[in-house]
Amino acid sequence: MAKIKIEEVVYALDEQFKKALVNTIKKVAPDVEYDQRMMFVDFRKELERQCQGWQSIPNSCVQREDF
Repeated sequence: MAKIKIEEVVYALDEQFKKALVNTIKKVAPDVEYDQRMMFVDFRKELERQCQGWQSIPNSCVQREDF
């Protein structure tokens, strides 16, 4: 099993997560008005509360690169 810090993954893929979250909200609640920046800030905070510290994931979810 590999271990990751999910909050660090979210920070590293910040733009991709923002786009995916915005696109999802547009699909499921197209008429809802919200502040995209605050929504993502709150999403990250909630993620940090739910996934504190290192999380175990299957090795098949990561690829090691030797430098």
